[in-house]
Amino acid sequence: MTDTPRKIVLAYSGGLDTSVILKWLIDTYGCEVVAFCADLGQGEELAPVDGKARSTGAAEVFIEDLREEFVRDFVFPMLRANAVYEGAYLLGTAIARPLIARRQIEIARRTGADAVAHGATGKGNDQVRFELTYYALEPAIRVIAPWREARWTLTSRTRMIEFAGRHGIPVSVTAEKPYSMDRNLLHVSYEGGILEDPWAAPYEDMFQTTVAPEKAPDEPEVIEIEYEAGDPVAVGGERLSPAALLARLNQLGGKHGIGRVDLVENRYVGMKSRGVYETPGGTILHAAHRAVESLTLDREVLHLRDSWIPRYAELVYYGYWFAPEREMLQTAIDESQKAVTGTARVKLYKGSATVTGRKSPRSLYRADVASFEDAAAYRQADAEGFIRVNALRLRTRALLGRKP
Repeated sequence: MTDTPRKIVLAYSGGLDTSVILKWLIDTYGCEVVAFCADLGQGEELAPVDGKARSTGAAEVFIEDLREEFVRDFVFPMLRANAVYEGAYLLGTAIARPLIARRQIEIARRTGADAVAHGATGKGNDQVRFELTYYALEPAIRVIAPWREARWTLTSRTRMIEFAGRHGIPVSVTAEKPYSMDRNLLHVSYEGGILEDPWAAPYEDMFQTTVAPEKAPDEPEVIEIEYEAGDPVAVGGERLSPAALLARLNQLGGKHGIGRVDLVENRYVGMKSRGVYETPGGTILHAAHRAVESLTLDREVLHLRDSWIPRYAELVYYGYWFAPEREMLQTAIDESQKAVTGTARVKLYKGSATVTGRKSPRSLYRADVASFEDAAAYRQADAEGFIRVNALRLRTRALLGRKP
């Protein structure tokens, strides 16, 4: 491997880190740098990206709309698994990285680049997520991670802001609000700066997609979400594409203050970090999916799948989307989802998404069996033998423990 790459493809967002890194790569390596930005639902943030990248020195700029692919092929499979990391995080940043990295590798092949770069720090999860994907798809690719290089001296937000100022690079992060933000169709995340103190409450004006629950409407809103084979396909009777459906639920959930999470999580690299998240649509879909599953999944299938959730969530969080173990779990989970067809009714009110009804043409629920009224489908006397057989080991243990 030569010290100087021929061409580098940088995962570029237009934010502080990657704006500075674009200039630093050009100055340090003296080669062409291609800026790639994935449109995953950042909205108006993307408007200045092309001009900003070119004015900073990018040889080429690729801005690609990956919203439908993101939701259909990454978010929905993860939601079919009901993945939640450490009981709270719906993995909005983690699930975006394998798609970005895969497309980055594809652009490197198209442009003849022999190296890829990212702006993740040496302390975070994203460096692992990006690079595991790079190597899984292009084993011989050269990876440049500026934050881990000895030549990188911009080791704080303050230094990066000063570097940007010296080189005329406009940035939205300021010394007064030095937290970082990452946005896509599934969520918005905030970390760093003032949020590094886990006792400090986040600024209320920081949030982008949700109102504070106490400021949400005083009247609840009831919606219906239809599912087919584990995936949501319609809201309020209107069939929508994956990206449009999630966007609709983001709007509805955001209006009612749903989906805010503030947690301290365990990073893969070994440290704890504090993150604040907004996931309005994903929070609603998680509740609705569980509701339809409750009618349609066999008990043992449901319990077995649920036992996989922590492992599946770890694989996504750690960056193993393209690993064989995640693919194996996904195949099994997707097999279970073939029966998950139906409708969930959800009430949105001041920060909560409460299921108030569920129905399915493939329901395993039978009122004549579950009812407390007299029913011939279930003989209550049979329960005695069932209980005595299952109590045998407990009775035996108790008898052994008695003193003569």
